[in-house]
Amino acid sequence: MDHKDLEVWKKSIDTVIEIYRLSDAFPKSEIYGLTSQLRRAAVSIPSNIAEGAARGSDKEFLYFLNIASGSLAEVETQIIIAKRLGYVTTEEQILENVKTIRKMLAGLIKYLKKK
Repeated sequence: MDHKDLEVWKKSIDTVIEIYRLSDAFPKSEIYGLTSQLRRAAVSIPSNIAEGAARGSDKEFLYFLNIASGSLAEVETQIIIAKRLGYVTTEEQILENVKTIRKMLAGLIKYLKKK
């Protein structure tokens, strides 16, 4: 399975781009803190989907999909923190994307477990 054909991978790539744009507005004092942490967690989502898909076994793919799910939870948490700190006011779209990606990952995990 080529990861570039997976809708969840495509959606997570789009979300990474949104997060990079959003975090550009964070205070410069956060460059090594929340900005860096949020970007790393976001990049980890499509990266783990890609790595898992490339491994060749459903068991390994499931492992990496679960890591992607964990990174997704990190992104959600960090966006909430950024909002509470007043760094963002337009986080709704990213949080909607998080929900969508979570559902897509859950569906793919469920499918692979049944296979």
